[in-house]
Amino acid sequence: MTRADLDKQPHEIAAMFDGVAQRYDLTNTVLSFGRDRGWRRATREALALAPGQRVLDVGAGTGVSTQELAASGAYAVGLDISIGMLQAGRRVRPFVPLLAGDALRLPFADETFDAVTISFALRNVVDLDAALRELARVTRPGGRLVVCEFSHPTNAAFRGAYLSYLMRSLPAVARRVSSNPDAYVYLAESIRAWPNQPDLATRIAATGWTAVGWRNLTGGIVALHRATRR
Repeated sequence: MTRADLDKQPHEIAAMFDGVAQRYDLTNTVLSFGRDRGWRRATREALALAPGQRVLDVGAGTGVSTQELAASGAYAVGLDISIGMLQAGRRVRPFVPLLAGDALRLPFADETFDAVTISFALRNVVDLDAALRELARVTRPGGRLVVCEFSHPTNAAFRGAYLSYLMRSLPAVARRVSSNPDAYVYLAESIRAWPNQPDLATRIAATGWTAVGWRNLTGGIVALHRATRR
């Protein structure tokens, strides 16, 4: 797979996720060995939401992450570009507000939310910096951002083992449990090509956010980047 293969347009991203929607949550749990639950919980805790606050969950998929955020007592709204993912989510989580929309053109007024988050979806937007600016636009000054995304393990030996799993074992496992295993080849390649923790922090700081920091989870397989709206 080449760099050009990773440069998908929004409609191609939406179609890809439509194809994995039916078994998406199960596949993620299997491929992460159940770690996905802890990553969602860590995201909620990093946002430090208070009851009654408003939080936007971009790239929410089936709404499993939005449901986790609502456990804080905040009003959580999920948004995703994939209609198939939203339909799958609405069948099992009819009580979770899920909207269709593009991360580059969020359908909300300026300064609507106390906090915003995007989990395992920032890699899939066609313009990373524009998406970060759009997230800043809909967040009130002093509001919070948490990006939960696959990243780069910090230990060299562990990183080698992880990359081997990512590029060899993950597609094989996906063929057994996913409704569209070919999509996971793209996802594995996009993880490998993603900026490391310091580089992503620099990009966030250049797009309307301040006090940027990060915390590694599971040895750096995942990183939580936190920031505050200027």
